[in-house]
Amino acid sequence: MSEIVPFTVDIADSALDDLHRRLGETRWPDQLPGAGWDYGAEMGYIQELARYWAGEYDWRAAEAELNRLDHYTTTIDGQNIHFIHQRSPHPGAYPLIISHGWPGSVVEFLDIIDLLTDPEDPADAFHVVAPSLPGYGFSGPTADRGWDTVRTAGAFATLMGRLGYQRYGAQGGDWGSFISQNIGRGDPDHCEAVHVNFLFTPAPGDGPGDLTEAEQGGLDRTNLYFTQGSGYMQIQSTKPQTLAYGLTDSPAGQLAWIAEKFLAWTDNDGSIESAVSRDRLLTNVSLYWFTATAGSSARMYYEMMHSGGAGLTDYLATPIGVANFPMEILQAPRRWLEPRYNIVHWTDMAHGGHFAAMEEPDALARDIRTFFRRFR
Repeated sequence: MSEIVPFTVDIADSALDDLHRRLGETRWPDQLPGAGWDYGAEMGYIQELARYWAGEYDWRAAEAELNRLDHYTTTIDGQNIHFIHQRSPHPGAYPLIISHGWPGSVVEFLDIIDLLTDPEDPADAFHVVAPSLPGYGFSGPTADRGWDTVRTAGAFATLMGRLGYQRYGAQGGDWGSFISQNIGRGDPDHCEAVHVNFLFTPAPGDGPGDLTEAEQGGLDRTNLYFTQGSGYMQIQSTKPQTLAYGLTDSPAGQLAWIAEKFLAWTDNDGSIESAVSRDRLLTNVSLYWFTATAGSSARMYYEMMHSGGAGLTDYLATPIGVANFPMEILQAPRRWLEPRYNIVHWTDMAHGGHFAAMEEPDALARDIRTFFRRFR
C-alpha cells in the first residue's frame, strides 16, 4: 500500500488524564544525601519536572504547534511511517530529508523547519521531509525484526521517491546521521549529498597522532561517554523489552530516562533549560509517552548490534558536510574520518551539543544552507 494519508496529532483527553494521575501517584525512590547527578537522574529535579509536567505544561499548545506543520503517514516495507512534509513557498526549493535519533523525535525540528523552508534568501530554500523513525513516535512500534539504519534508510529513500523527488539531500544527527549516510550509500542516483551533525570513528591503527587542544577536548568527552555515559546503550542493545515495562508504565521513569541524557549531552551551564526549554523537553518526552514507544524505539540499538553495525564501516562516496558541535558526545578529528568519507565541507561550530537542531537551530540551519548551495 503506497497511499499517503494526511495525519493530525490528536491525543485523547483520557490519555492526558491518565498521565496526570500516574504522575500524581508516582512511587519515588530514595536518593543518597548530596548525590546530585552522580548516580543518575537527580530526584529533586525530576520531581520538580514531573510536577510541572502534570500541573503547568500545556500539551494542547504543543499539539497545536505540531499541527501547524503538514503531517502524513504511509506504509513502507510493512511499516507505518509518519512524516512531516513541509514544502517551501519558494519555487525551486531543494528537497531535504532530515532524520532524528534517540532520545529525540520530530520535536527536535520544530525550531528549524521554518528556517529551512522559508529563509531570508529564497535561493536557500528547502522542501523538508522529517520522518519519525520506525518504532518512534507516531510511526508507532515496529512490527517485525530488522529495522536497523540500513533498512530505515531504504524506507526513507522510498519515501522520497514516493513524494516525487528525483534528486535530494539527506541530513541528520545521532541515528539520523547513520541513516542519512546509508541513504547516500543506498540511493546514490537520487541522494546527491549528505550533511550531518554527528560523525565518529575510532582512532587509526597507528595511534591518535598529534592533537589540537580542541581535538583532545573532544576525545576526553568521548572517553567520558564510554566510561560513564553509555550504560543505556548496553541495556537498549541487549534487553530492550525488559526496559520497556518500566518506561511504558511510569511517566516519571520515562522522564528520568530521557532528561538525564539532555543534561549530559547538551551544551549547558549545569541545567537543561539553559540549552533546551523545559516545555520543548517535555513535548519530546510526551511524544514517547503518549505513543508508548519507549521499548520499540530502543530496538534500533538491538537491531544495530545484531546486524554488526550494518553499513557503518562502508566507504561513503557521496559528498558529505559536517557541522562539528563542541559538546557532541562522540568526536573524532577530521583526519581520522577522511579515509572513510568524502568530506567536502567541515565547520567547527561555536556552541551546541548532541541535540543541535533544538540547541542551535539558527547555526545549524545556516550550515545546512551553506553546504547544499553547491548542489542546487
